[in-house]
Amino acid sequence: MDIALVLAVLPFLFIIMAGLALLVKATAKGPVLYGHKRVGFNGREFRCWKFRTMVVNGDEVLHQHLQDNPQDAIMWNTTRKLNDDPRVTPVGKVLRKLSLDELPQLLNVLSGEMSLVGPRPVVQDELDHYGSTAPYYLSTRPGLTGLWQVSGRSDTTYSERVRLDRQYIMNWSLAQDMGIIFKTVPALLSSRGAR
Repeated sequence: MDIALVLAVLPFLFIIMAGLALLVKATAKGPVLYGHKRVGFNGREFRCWKFRTMVVNGDEVLHQHLQDNPQDAIMWNTTRKLNDDPRVTPVGKVLRKLSLDELPQLLNVLSGEMSLVGPRPVVQDELDHYGSTAPYYLSTRPGLTGLWQVSGRSDTTYSERVRLDRQYIMNWSLAQDMGIIFKTVPALLSSRGAR
């Protein structure tokens, strides 16, 4: 079903994605796409593709920012998010707000590394935060959208995100997936919890 839906919408999204790629390239140095290692089904690592929304020396910028701003360091260590991330480019802020930066993950869906709906893809270090929920996370493919994305995104705590992922996996159904897909567009348009 994932592949059929992606192939159905890809021709319509291609023009949008091509335009976004040109915008990213024209406004910031570096590659158009960014592939970050994430953990997927059965613990297999894969590159999760996004339009690049950060400066190319993002790790250095983050390290310096967290050293200079202890309050932000606490927030980062707790939520892995910042309210005003210094690494994000001006165009990147808009792409993130509307989640357009995640459109290249359709390639991850086509390759079977991700699903359209599932838990949020995480990095290896984040699995420590999942505790007893980690085996549930590893039993399924991460999703382009999911229960967390339609439940407030970054307005929720990290523990709430983990709880939502576990709830989704334990109660999986095709009806729930379709409901999440239909709720995703209004959630994106409202930009609630987007950072």
